Amino acid sequence: MINNVVLVGRLTRDPEVRYTQSGIAVCSFSLAVERNFKNQAGEKETDFINCTAWRKPGEIIGQYTSKGHLLGVQGSLQMRKYQDKDGNNRTAYDVVIENFQFLEPKGSGGGGGSFQGPQNQGAPQSQPPPPQNHGPGGGGTDAPPDNMMEDDLPF
Repeated sequence: MINNVVLVGRLTRDPEVRYTQSGIAVCSFSLAVERNFKNQAGEKETDFINCTAWRKPGEIIGQYTSKGHLLGVQGSLQMRKYQDKDGNNRTAYDVVIENFQFLEPKGSGGGGGSFQGPQNQGAPQSQPPPPQNHGPGGGGTDAPPDNMMEDDLPF
């Protein structure tokens, strides 16, 4: 089976990063994506697509992007069913991000770097995330080393 989604759009709000009870990061955001054709009024319509990024990709997106940033994402479409507070059955669709790329230079509101890595398919696993190499002076945090200037970041 093939379930592959590729989108380029702008964040409609600041990404929201949360952590599961087992400490796994999950980032939620929405992309505004223009359609490739114009409607009868001659205007392009826009779709607003919910996205979720798990673990390190979610932390990176949450740390380095904000509303309006241009982002390219690749992942899979997942559907979930739930009942709202009134008891009505609802269906929600999310793109679970596997790879992403910042598509604007740093000074214009975006990044320019990318991340491609293995992702689970949306559901957190009971295993802790793999150890990360934080480079010299990293000290086990996701912040850049003290001697690194913001301009030295690759995106």
